[in-house]
Amino acid sequence: MQAAEFDRLVAEACERIPARFRKRLKNVAMIVEAEPSAGQLSRGRVARGATLLGLYEGRPLTLRSVFEPFAMPDRITIFQGPHERLARGPEHLAKLVEDTVWHEVAHYFGLNEREVRAAERRRK
Repeated sequence: MQAAEFDRLVAEACERIPARFRKRLKNVAMIVEAEPSAGQLSRGRVARGATLLGLYEGRPLTLRSVFEPFAMPDRITIFQGPHERLARGPEHLAKLVEDTVWHEVAHYFGLNEREVRAAERRRK
């Protein structure tokens, strides 16, 4: 798949985030990369031989204060290659991207990995 097509899938997944959450996403850069780097795999605590679909890097809303000075944007990175390798077809790829975007946005809102997984189960 061309990078522009994958970018469109990510943009569509972002648009499907309910408005009540989307309007609270402030100072967040949504980035698409082909593959995770070694540093990103390390920061994502990915086990050897596993892969990373997305990565949230920043300070979750639940840990912020109105007294903090200006901060650089948080980053949500979605990785194209791992999604394409896991997808069983175009519809499945779109669903994987949507699930990954939701997962990383949940981290932005302060959910830890266990809480995100529980929320994902309820969402299905």
